[in-house]
Amino acid sequence: MVWQDGKQSQLFSHWLRDHCQMPVSRNENNGQRLFSIIDIRKDLYIEEVTQDSEGNVCILFQPENHLSVFSQDWLRKNCYDLNNHFDDRSEKNKKLWQKNTFNDGVPKISYNYFHQNIEGKLQVLCSIRDMGFCIIKDAPTKEGQVLAVIKELGFTRETNYGKLFEVRTEVNPNNLAYTNMGLGSHTDNPYRDPVPTVQLLHCLESSTEGGDSVLVDGFNAAKILRQESSDNFLTLTKNWINFRFKDEETDLRSRVPMIEVNDNNEVIKVRYNNRSIDTINLPAVKIRSFYSAYRHWGEVIERDQLKITFQLLPGEIILFDNTRVMHARTAFSKKGKRHLQGAYADLDGLYSLLNILQSKQ
Repeated sequence: MVWQDGKQSQLFSHWLRDHCQMPVSRNENNGQRLFSIIDIRKDLYIEEVTQDSEGNVCILFQPENHLSVFSQDWLRKNCYDLNNHFDDRSEKNKKLWQKNTFNDGVPKISYNYFHQNIEGKLQVLCSIRDMGFCIIKDAPTKEGQVLAVIKELGFTRETNYGKLFEVRTEVNPNNLAYTNMGLGSHTDNPYRDPVPTVQLLHCLESSTEGGDSVLVDGFNAAKILRQESSDNFLTLTKNWINFRFKDEETDLRSRVPMIEVNDNNEVIKVRYNNRSIDTINLPAVKIRSFYSAYRHWGEVIERDQLKITFQLLPGEIILFDNTRVMHARTAFSKKGKRHLQGAYADLDGLYSLLNILQSKQ
C-alpha cells in the first residue's frame, strides 16, 4: 500500500485476517477477537483488494471467502512496518531528570485541585508517568488519607505490611525503615515478583531534625551507567540475582536483574536495595565483573548531582514509580516526632485512568 504521505506498507495476509474488524471476527461491544490464530487457514491468500465508496480497503480472503473491511485511517495507525509498539513504561518516552532540573523547587499540586478537578488528576498522573513522581500538598493530615488518594487513582496493593504501613521509630523493627537511621537510595520490595510499582508516603507529623527525603531518577542513573560503561550496564541486565525479606511471619524471595530492559534494549525497570540482596550466587567467571558493575551502579546512584533533596512537610503526599525512582532519607534526631503513613498501588491502575481521562478530552 502507498499512503498519502508517500510511505509504503507491505502487509502479510495472515496479519490482515488476524486483525479483521468485522462483527464476525470481533465482538462489537468490547472489540475482542471471536476466533483463535489456529482458526486461520494455513493456505489463506488474498484474492482481491478494492475500495468502497467511502475509501475503505476491502479485502477478500480465500479459500474461506471472507471479506474484511478496514478504514485507511485504522490501517495507517496500526500497520506494523510504520508504527512502534505502544509503550508507556520504558525510558524512551520519559522525562529524565537530576538535581539541577528542579532549581526552582520540586513541583507540587494542591490536594483540593487534585481532588476536585479532572485536570488536577491528569496533572498528577502525567507527572508520575513522565517524571516518575508527584507531590500533593495541603492534604488532610488524618490517618488513612493515603488510601483515599489511591482510591481516586487506582487500587491499593496489599502486602504483608498491610494495606497501610506506619513509618516511625520502633523498638526491634523488622525493617531499618522503622528506625531513625539514614537510608541510602533504593527501590522498595525488590524481593517481590511482581514488585509494587507505585509507592505513596503521607507525612502526618514531622518535628525532628533531619529526615529529609531524597529522590533519584533511576532511569537517568542507568543511562549514565550505560554511557560510562556499556559492559557494566550489560552485566547488570544479563545477570539475575536473588533478593530476600524474612521475618517471623514472612519469607519473600525473587530472582531478577538490577536493570531490566525490553526487546529494544530500553530500560523498563531498575532495582537497587543493598539491605535486601540475598546471597549472590553467580558462576565464578562472572563474580569479578558483576561486582565491578555492582559497585559502579551504586556509585552512580549516590552521586549528589542526581539527587533531589527536600523536606516532606505535614499534609504532603509523595507518589512515585517504584520501578524507576529510587528514594532515600537522611538520618533524623530522636527528639521530636516523625510519623508517615505509606501504602502501595500499581501503575496499571493509574495508567488506565490516565488513558481514559485523556481519551475524554
